Amino acid sequence: MNQGTAVIVNLLGGVALLLWGVRMVRTGVMRAWGDRLRNFIEHRLGNRVSAAVAGGVATAILGSGTAMTLIVAGLATTGAIGTSLGLAVLLGADVGSAIVSSLFASGSTVTLWVSPILIFLGFVVHSSSAELRPHNFGRVLIGLGLMLLSLMLIKQASAPLSTTTLFHDVLAAVGREPLLAFLIGAVLTWLFHSTLAVILLIASFLANGSLEVAGALSIILGINFGGGLPAVTATLALPPAARRLPLANLLCRGAAAILGIVLIERITPHVAALPLRPVEAAVAFHAGFNILAGLFFLPFTGLVARLMTRMLPDDKKNTDHLASPRYLDARSLKTPAVALSNALLETVRMTELLDRMFDTALDALRTGSIEKLKLLKDLDQRLNVYQTQLQTYLSDLAQDQLTPEESRRALEFILYISNLEHAGDVIQLNLADRIEAKAREGITFTVEEQASFDNLCLIIHDNLRLATGVLTSGDVEGAKRLISQKDAFRELQNEVLDSHFKLGSRAKGGALRRSALYVDMIRDLNRINALVVSAGYPIADAAGLLRGSRLRNDTAASP
Repeated sequence: MNQGTAVIVNLLGGVALLLWGVRMVRTGVMRAWGDRLRNFIEHRLGNRVSAAVAGGVATAILGSGTAMTLIVAGLATTGAIGTSLGLAVLLGADVGSAIVSSLFASGSTVTLWVSPILIFLGFVVHSSSAELRPHNFGRVLIGLGLMLLSLMLIKQASAPLSTTTLFHDVLAAVGREPLLAFLIGAVLTWLFHSTLAVILLIASFLANGSLEVAGALSIILGINFGGGLPAVTATLALPPAARRLPLANLLCRGAAAILGIVLIERITPHVAALPLRPVEAAVAFHAGFNILAGLFFLPFTGLVARLMTRMLPDDKKNTDHLASPRYLDARSLKTPAVALSNALLETVRMTELLDRMFDTALDALRTGSIEKLKLLKDLDQRLNVYQTQLQTYLSDLAQDQLTPEESRRALEFILYISNLEHAGDVIQLNLADRIEAKAREGITFTVEEQASFDNLCLIIHDNLRLATGVLTSGDVEGAKRLISQKDAFRELQNEVLDSHFKLGSRAKGGALRRSALYVDMIRDLNRINALVVSAGYPIADAAGLLRGSRLRNDTAASP
């Protein structure tokens, strides 16, 4: 293998190792702390500044601006974040990503001994623990070690280029053509789907003298433009609310990058005059560009959001009336009776959303469509949004202004809201997995089994409607009827399981798997039903109709 081919192969290997390291870090963080990152962002959306800071911190931890954009786009899909605040988060994310890239690119010889230590520690932690967070923390350490190792490989692979006249001439020619350099940076970033990888590649060329600072600045501007493209292409199939955010971010970064390339001849002398080495000057420019762009566009996020709404309007025909809470008026908090009525309306709508989720799962069961099961994740996220906003709304009620009856009603709502969200988790995490297993393994239930299963599902549908009426009216008789449905459901469930076990007592092999799956699905239905009928317990308890325990005391049990 000649030297030129070896350089290309080693560079490709180094870049691939870098991308794999970035992916390992991102995967580890998302699996172990993804929910916490989402909650961290959601709870810091009070204003644009706090949202931008949250985006920067979360992206610095996650290590990927594109991944953060997709997270925020997912929040926008559920209505948990608007375009204006979402854009503020992404502007902060750009700054966090740039700072991380700059720190890696300007790393010193410390990587020579840090990299193997991180890989070794990561392997030990990953292999020695099966717990979710320690296991993925080991994954993150291995990813960081591979990223640092890839830096050394890229530097070593590009070292021969420092003595290659042709390569110097090519890079010098690119450096003299700012627009060409800009396009190269944008295309490379879009192809790699990683700003960090391209920044490190450019830093290695600067370090060995193959590239001048003047040419690097144009490429870096192209990198910042191309960094917004992967998220735009990845969200093309999502609703308009999700597509607006990546497009708005690309508009802001792209406008700043284009302005920078227009003024590059005026900018270059100032950057070159900095008392820094070429690599440090280039990464300082990269970080400074994102900081200035964020500071400039942050006050105009509302204007950009309105522009995005005009460019990507909501589809009126497909507008979902259950997309997010609509009646939680903050001004009504001063009047507890009105606020409780608003909360009741949204609790009823949350019940409708759970009913839709249950129908979607059953439709997937009937048709064997795994694709329909993917809709459950979005519906479950909406339930989470309802729960969070409703509980926050109810907790904001001034407790000293509530009458005992209003306090009791507020507690009823909070308990039932939590149970609805839990029922959604049972559908999405348990029942859906069993439906998917049934479809993938080609398992079919008998006509009798399917009929019994459908009867249990009908009871759950009826109980959802009854629970809504009971919660709305607070009627004691209705609560008693709803609670009695739990015993009726249990009796029917026991009859179904008893009949099932009698018929399947001689089952073997695949029939045992079918039997186990059927029983697990029946038990999932029982859990869902128990959570639904819980709406009647606080009302019955307030009327003094509940016993302290279902167990008989010793005197009653003795002969």
